[in-house]
Parts: sequence; structure tokens; C-alpha cells
Amino acid sequence: MPQQEFFSPTPAPHAEPADVTRAAPLAARMRPRTLDEYAGQEHILKPGMLLRRAIEADRIQSLIFYGPPGTGKTTLAQIIAHRTRNHFERLSGVESNVADMRRVLAGAANRLENSGRSTLLFIDEIHRFNKAQQDVLLPDVEGGVVRLIGATTHNPFFFVNSPLVSRSQIFELQPLAEADILPLLRRALADAERGLGHLKIAADDDALAHLAKMADGDARKALNSLELAAMTTLPGADGITRIDMPVAEQCIQKKAIVYDGDGDAHYDTISAYIKSMRGSDPDAALYWLAKMIHAGEDPRFITRRILICAAEDVGLADPMALVLASSAHQAAEFVGWPEARIPIAQATIYIATAFKSNSAYKAIDAALEDVRSGRTIPVPKHLRDASYKGAQRLGSGAGYQYAHDFSGHFVAQDYLGVDRQYYEPSDQGVEKKIQERLRLWRELQGKGKAP
Repeated sequence: MPQQEFFSPTPAPHAEPADVTRAAPLAARMRPRTLDEYAGQEHILKPGMLLRRAIEADRIQSLIFYGPPGTGKTTLAQIIAHRTRNHFERLSGVESNVADMRRVLAGAANRLENSGRSTLLFIDEIHRFNKAQQDVLLPDVEGGVVRLIGATTHNPFFFVNSPLVSRSQIFELQPLAEADILPLLRRALADAERGLGHLKIAADDDALAHLAKMADGDARKALNSLELAAMTTLPGADGITRIDMPVAEQCIQKKAIVYDGDGDAHYDTISAYIKSMRGSDPDAALYWLAKMIHAGEDPRFITRRILICAAEDVGLADPMALVLASSAHQAAEFVGWPEARIPIAQATIYIATAFKSNSAYKAIDAALEDVRSGRTIPVPKHLRDASYKGAQRLGSGAGYQYAHDFSGHFVAQDYLGVDRQYYEPSDQGVEKKIQERLRLWRELQGKGKAP
């Protein structure tokens, strides 16, 4: 269907010239035209949900659709355009510039003033616009000249201006389940008008299931892989093209790993990796590590996070974790991929299976909070530097007791001037012994926990 017809304010019939239909990829030809054909996203589109009610009643306000490729963001915008009584305009964050935006916005303002008809503006890849470009939209979105529908694969709370986000409803689209993709593949095989139904094709159930699985939630990838299988497989003597498992495996050899270096997948994956190590699940941690390795992540980015996790989450419960993390960092820096995967995996497993304690992390933050809040404590005179000439006249260092001169290399002595306790050791691993020693020392010093 020509794009200008699909987006016309008065919907055209679904039938299209055959040559236009056949020229487009299968995924474009089979793009759902109604909410009933739309697959997945039940969490926002099942009957009775807010977004579905708004679409059906043509009461759409500014929206931002956010999710990975192939989940139906553009399709949903097209469905809305097909139903709306408003004028529809489309821009692209990749192709459009400020001049294009001003032209569309000026036309929308004239249309609203002269005919009272509002404009629905769809911007694909809206995150590609920089801050200045996005600012151009704000007055007309705020004034109701246009109602915005933005589509983005990047988290809008990071990549779309806050004023635009605050004036829009955000809907996150999830990767499609295999159960959502399978019916799309079968519909494409049966549809003689837009799909492959005009061909004699017999597809095995396990082959279709493989395509649905390996598409990794991307309907576009699954449909285009099906088309590749149909177009590159020779018919048999009976004229039937058979798509079996070997054919399917060749046409979609591996999942498309969703992982962009500056986007959500990058940060979400490292977040899952750290939380899996913190949560003592080495299997999960190894999976997220493997995903980052496969995507070509910088090994230093990974090892820096391992170092932080070793100090923050394992800490003094197992001091060797930080040593091993530091060694893994140096080894990865020295050897690079692919060998770096081995010491990084070793450190990952060690940290995931180590005793855990965040006592050091909590202790330094508590001390910093005292400093930031203005609790400045002067250095007690007996702890001050006494090495310079005249120190004795100031009383610096007077009364200091050298710990090594006493039994057990310990002497009860005030080292702070106030009664504060920042470090509270856990009872995990090595730190359990630290807890016992520290309890004894604090008793000898007569220290109690400060309020």
C-alpha cells in the first residue's frame, strides 16, 4: 500500500496494486491494519485497556512508544492513523531536519486555524533528534496544534526532552513471544493478497517454531526470514516448496542480539549482570556476561563493574574477591578478546559464589554523610603531626600511645574525639572474625554505638 494512501485522513480500501504489494518485503506487506490483527502487547492493548479505548474512541493524546525493533511501534502508529479523523503527518528522526519540522508545524497551525482540524504527527526514531530539534516541537505540542506520536528504541526518559516526556503518555512495548509470532507466520503463508498464499508452500511446524524462536521477539525478522526461505528454496517435482528445519536454520542462523552501545540494552544487561553476581547466581551472571561478549562489549567496561561489585557487594566477607577482580581486569587488558573471557568468567563465578557483605560500602557512605552534613571533627591533639619543629610547644602528639608497645598490639585510645561507629561488620565469611575482634576492641575502648 502506498504510504500516502495508508496515512490519508479518509482511509482508503485495503486492496492495493499487485506490483506495489509484491515489491515490498513480506514484513511490510503483512503489517497489521487493525487492532484485531495486531500481535502481542496485551499489557497495553487488550480490550478494556486505556490505550485501546483511546484508539477506538479516537481520543489519542500525545504518545511515545518505546521498545526494541520489530515489536510493532510503527505499526501501532499506522493503525492509529488509519482510524483517526485528524490530518496525519509523518517525520523521521533519521531523515528529517528542522526545516521539515517547521514546515509541518506551520501547516498544522494553519489547518487548525482555518478548518479547526488538528494534526497527528508521527515521528519515527524520535531519539535521533537532538535537544534543539526536540525543543522546536514543544510549543505546538503544548498548545495542542499537533498531537505527537513518537517511536523510539531508546529509553525516552534519557533520550527525549523532559518537557516532551511530561506532556506525553509513555507506553513500553515488549519483545513478542513465540506464541505471538507463530500466528503471524501462518497468516503470511495463507494470505494470497499480501503474503505468500499465492505460492504452493508447505512449512513444517517445527521449522516455523524455529523461526519464531530465533527471531528473539522481532516479528519483522521472523517474517523476512520466512520470505527468504520461500524465495530461495526450489520447488519439488510436485511444484510444492517445502520449508523444513534445515531450510529454516539456514535462513535465520542466530538470534539478533539486541545490544546497542549507548542504549538500554547496554545498561540493562550490565545491570542484570551485576545484580546476578550480587544475588549469588553464577549461571545468570554467566549468561549476561556471554551476551556482552557476543555483542563485542569493551572488556574494560565489564571488568570495571566486576571491581565495583567485588568491593561493594562482597567486601570484607571475602577480601580475595577484590584481588581476583583486579587480576581479571589486568589480564583482560593484557590479552583482549577472545581469551579475556576466561579470567573474566573466573572472576564472575568467584564473586557470585562468595560470601556477601556491603559493610564497607555502607561505612564510607555513613562517614561521608557526617562530613557533608557539617559534622567537622577537629583532629585530637595527641593524634596530630609532631614531626615538625615547634610541634611540642603546641602540644601536638602529646600523650599519643604507640599500639605496638602494648600486648596484642592494641591500646585503648581515642582516635576520633567523638563516639561514632560507621563500620558494622557482618557475620559472613572472613568478616565474622573481624566482627569478633572489633567487638573486643570496642569494649576495651568503652565505645558504644552513637545515636
